[in-house]
Amino acid sequence: MNKLSVILIVRNEAANITACLDSVRWADEIIVLDSGSCDNTIALCQAYTDNVVQTDWQGFGVQKNRALALASHEWVLSIDADERVSPALRQEIEQVIQQDNDITGWFIPRNSHYCGRLIRHSGWSPDHVLRLFKRECGQFTPERVHEKVLLNQGQTAYLHQPLLHYSFADLDSVLAKINAYSRAGAAQKWAQGQTGGLGKAVLHGLWTFLRTYVLRLGFLDGQEGFMLAVSNAEGVYYRYLKLLYLQKNSQ
Repeated sequence: MNKLSVILIVRNEAANITACLDSVRWADEIIVLDSGSCDNTIALCQAYTDNVVQTDWQGFGVQKNRALALASHEWVLSIDADERVSPALRQEIEQVIQQDNDITGWFIPRNSHYCGRLIRHSGWSPDHVLRLFKRECGQFTPERVHEKVLLNQGQTAYLHQPLLHYSFADLDSVLAKINAYSRAGAAQKWAQGQTGGLGKAVLHGLWTFLRTYVLRLGFLDGQEGFMLAVSNAEGVYYRYLKLLYLQKNSQ
């Protein structure tokens, strides 16, 4: 009987973490890596698992690899605090990890919400993410943001039941993530030797809006589709501006 470890990284997720952990309490093991929460996130996590570890913050890829290193079972499911595993997805996961085949990683379709609306276009759907994999066959890329799982052996396949993703509850959370992700993205580009600038910020931001709202049919997602396109563009715009100031401050 193959067993499952659930891993997640958190910081100040008191508003989300109970619903998240409640949706995976059936797993054989839950690993939580906290990076300096100052609310009651840790206490809430300890109600579901004894495996709560506190550490510093080194970026999403490094944090998730740290959590992965603490897992002990053959299969690993990586989720975020704003995600939920439905009963139907649980059943499908429990079935596939018992199969005897060459599949070492499973992509899961993700249904994402923006300010209360399920987004069906805008580049958010279809959205398949590799989150279920054999522990010894996968590792996260070391990026500060937008990390992903890379497999070193085996095949991948696709689950049918979606992972529920409540990424932005309101505009306050949108603005907070724009700030955090643009800062991390700028630092990542700076480490890669890339440069920023006002012209790049404007052009990349404008292209991001057009791609989200027009090419990826964001206009079909109503007013939230427009809001999402604007916030995507803002994130890119500020990423290149912050990169510009990293250059200036280094001189």
